[in-house]
Amino acid sequence: MASIVLGFEIHQPLRVKHFSGPSDGVHDGQLTDHYFNNGLNKFVFDRAAHKCYYPTTRILLEHIDTFKGQKREFKCAFNMSGVWLEQCEKWQPDLLDLFKQVAKTKRAEFLGSTYFHSLASMFKSHDEFKEQISLQNQAIKDLLGVKPTAFINTEMIYNNLIAKTVEDLGYKVIFTEGVERILGWRSPNYVYARGPVSETDKPLDQRIKVLTRNYRLSDDVGYRFSSKHWNQWPLTAEKYSIWLSSTPGQVITLFMDYETFGEHQPEDSGIFYFLKALPWKIFDWQNLDFATPSEIADKYPALDQVDVHEQNTISWADMERDLSAWLGNSMQKMAFDEVEKLESLVKQNGQIHLRMWRLLQQSDLFYYMCTKWWQDGDVHKYFSPFATPHDAFVNVISGLSDVKVRLIKEIAVMNALKTKEKKELFDLNELMKSLEARETTKILDSDKTIVKKAKKTKKMEKKKTVKEEVKENPTSVDFILSENVEYPKVYVNVDNLAEISDVLRKRLK
Repeated sequence: MASIVLGFEIHQPLRVKHFSGPSDGVHDGQLTDHYFNNGLNKFVFDRAAHKCYYPTTRILLEHIDTFKGQKREFKCAFNMSGVWLEQCEKWQPDLLDLFKQVAKTKRAEFLGSTYFHSLASMFKSHDEFKEQISLQNQAIKDLLGVKPTAFINTEMIYNNLIAKTVEDLGYKVIFTEGVERILGWRSPNYVYARGPVSETDKPLDQRIKVLTRNYRLSDDVGYRFSSKHWNQWPLTAEKYSIWLSSTPGQVITLFMDYETFGEHQPEDSGIFYFLKALPWKIFDWQNLDFATPSEIADKYPALDQVDVHEQNTISWADMERDLSAWLGNSMQKMAFDEVEKLESLVKQNGQIHLRMWRLLQQSDLFYYMCTKWWQDGDVHKYFSPFATPHDAFVNVISGLSDVKVRLIKEIAVMNALKTKEKKELFDLNELMKSLEARETTKILDSDKTIVKKAKKTKKMEKKKTVKEEVKENPTSVDFILSENVEYPKVYVNVDNLAEISDVLRKRLK
């Protein structure tokens, strides 16, 4: 039996404005509003909510409720970016409540990812990558009440080091694209493990599991569904279920943009009828069922490894399925380098501009700068709010430059204040030392006087004691011998000297 993992990518970026102009006089806290187009972002989100999010989520929730408790249940998985969750909570709270209902059924899994749908996994250090994963986990937990145990990186960007970082954070399974140049003769419909990162790496069965997307079957729905030039048009749920039933393997990973339903594939294409009928037609076949990613990871051992060196990083974008969609030309590389270099400055400066910097990491902003032609170029143009890739670059690099200038100015001011504070602290410390030295001298002089008086008093008392003892008992030889006294200072009766002399001789013997 093959299990179907049906996953949906849910993300809407926060788009930057078209030539927002200089930010002189703009307060730090208002910088994001200055650069990001809140009006356009709300319009696009509300439109997608009406055309896609509400109707699609209601259909999926209905499937979950219909097959709940049956021998074979309907299950699916969602990857929601943090910026999408922010917009949903702000502009469509009823939609968020609908997803909370989905989460309560425990038949849908919510995946871990980067909060800002960023390229942070491609930084030389993975510190920012891990921080964004933590932010995303917290958002999923706070808003939906669940903790992610499966992971999908931004745009399914994957290599061994990324998978190792995710593994160290405690995830069971990670998604990536079923790329032929990596899989070779192997099928994407099996469970794999990450490739090695060192010669002394863990055994295969202890590494994170990898699910590889069957991109042909996924794109049949995501891209080709409404294309009348496609030789399989029209695609029906019955036809699609036959293809799935005849596909060999352990797991068929289907992953597509959520906006496929109602947005990219319009309602009049029949996409919602297809989605409504799909589980029913799939359950007509006894060799198919649905499962969540974590269930698959618990059920199957890794058949082999997906070995992807960092120089050969893969993704699910464009024909190349590499990083060229975001880092394929000089504009994209320059913008990415600027973003990466700013990390230490942003975090050194008390994180004043941290959110602005992270919003400028969104992979979409780099995607808009792509200069590819033909079919891939058309897809980039479809999603971009800019007339040209160069317009996208100018706007993004302006925002980065503004952040950089502000950071440098603020760090200079902070350093000047620190220098002033250090000098004032040094002067205060020196003054305290001077006062302490002055007081110490006074105390020592006073102590010396007291000590001298004490010694003198003790000496007088001692002399007085000896004199009184001798006067009271002039024949007490033991008293005289037991005291450490200087004889010239001790007064005795001369008449007793003979007796004292005899006693001394006896003791010496």
